[in-house]
Amino acid sequence: MNAALEQIKQEILSGAEEIKSSKEAYEFRKKFLDGKTGKIGLLMREMKNIPPEQRADYGKGVNELKEWAMGIISELDTKMKAKELQERYEAEKIDISLPPQGSEQGNLHPITLIRNQLIDIFAGMGFEIYEGTEIETDYYNFTALNTPQDHPARDMQDTFYLSPEFLLRTQTSAGQIHVMENKKPPIKILSPGKVFRSDDDATHSPMFTQMEGLVVDKGITLCDLQGMLDVFVKKIYGENTKTRLRPSYFPFTEPSVEVDCSCFECGGKGCKLCKGTGWIEILGAGVVNNKVLENCGIDPNEYSGFAFGIGIERTAMLKYGINNIKLLFESDLRVLKQLND
Repeated sequence: MNAALEQIKQEILSGAEEIKSSKEAYEFRKKFLDGKTGKIGLLMREMKNIPPEQRADYGKGVNELKEWAMGIISELDTKMKAKELQERYEAEKIDISLPPQGSEQGNLHPITLIRNQLIDIFAGMGFEIYEGTEIETDYYNFTALNTPQDHPARDMQDTFYLSPEFLLRTQTSAGQIHVMENKKPPIKILSPGKVFRSDDDATHSPMFTQMEGLVVDKGITLCDLQGMLDVFVKKIYGENTKTRLRPSYFPFTEPSVEVDCSCFECGGKGCKLCKGTGWIEILGAGVVNNKVLENCGIDPNEYSGFAFGIGIERTAMLKYGINNIKLLFESDLRVLKQLND
């Protein structure tokens, strides 16, 4: 009996020297102290086979071996866990003397930058902001804006129809109708938002951002429109920028004009940006058509107004020298990092 106990004791001592981790210490404990399969546990189960007169000494010897083994293995387990904790500390240690790693600061998208700039400019002139819905009815998008079903102006805009009555708005001008129906003059609003047209090339996108402005009051003329646009282009393109108006056609304004500004790249001398003309087309505008006022219940004999529409992507492309509108939608960080006011 003593030989068997001594053999297990030596086996524990020699095995303990080979343990390298707490996991191995756990398996080592099971090997000797598990109640069913451990070597010391099996010795206890042999008690029934020991002659009665030897059982007391046998039990005492096995219990002493068990207590000794538990002490040895517990100490080993504690040592391994302390070693692993120290290794973890070393692995996760931060050298505070090292220079910090730099973190890049994000910036707003150019469309957001221009949108915020325009809102700030026109808010400074007293404009209120109105944001309409992207899904509109045919009435508000076309008919109320003096564009009946058979009007040729509908051919100018390829529309995404959701049903015979509903569509994705092709212009934020629809919001002007909602405002004029629900608010009496004087009216001075700016209506920014996404619009949708079936058009796709280097300078056009099926979805783009437009900003419409509307002023309705007594005695409003085309001169008021040009005076406001003069302030606008100076703030967005520089103090030396000038405007000019060219006759055009829109069903909801009469007279209608295309608005050009002097080229802010060459100062009007002629360059690649302005195609040698010295002028750059920036927006469409005009005096609100009397029929549009009448459709909204406003007396055109008492009130008049002007409206204008700005393409925010076009403004951003001109300001930042972008030649393809798709660069504004691809979220290429190499492009966006260069555009930050």
